[in-house]
Amino acid sequence: MQAAPAIQSQFTPRPTLTLIEGGAPFRSELSAALPGLRARALKLTRHGISADDLVQDTVERALRYESSFSKGTNLRAWLHSIMFSVFATRCRRMKRERYHLGLMAHDQCAWTVPEGKLESQYFSPALKAAIDNLNPSFREVLLRIDLEDEPYREAATALGIPLGTVMSRLHRARRTLRAQFTESPIE
Repeated sequence: MQAAPAIQSQFTPRPTLTLIEGGAPFRSELSAALPGLRARALKLTRHGISADDLVQDTVERALRYESSFSKGTNLRAWLHSIMFSVFATRCRRMKRERYHLGLMAHDQCAWTVPEGKLESQYFSPALKAAIDNLNPSFREVLLRIDLEDEPYREAATALGIPLGTVMSRLHRARRTLRAQFTESPIE
């Protein structure tokens, strides 16, 4: 009867990642650990861009504190503990920000500009008159860009004119208004 062949374990133990004098192996091992860090970050954040930011902050902190890595310990575990620490700090910060924004939402004095479009009721009568006296094509561009905070490209598309024309009309409208409110005309 033959003896059963020794069953070789198909699982080979992972080598412990260690810091070797000089730092180059640390950085190569760090770059080898990036896919695992990205996967863990995706599980924590559930958002690709946030996961990338978390990995970047983790690597940055690991490189900053490279000298504190203990020789002979597991680099992967060290990196994951850094990642969790960074993630927890972010969560705490976001919770504080949400709390304070909630407080500010109920404080009428906290917001200087009301949400939505800026209404002409906040303008002085002289400014209203000066805007009303502008050339209609200049006025439309000025209202869209300066008062409604519309991007130049969107204003150009909405008005059906080239981007350069929008910029030119806006410049002329501003120059005309400035000339009306200053003593010497601006050239």
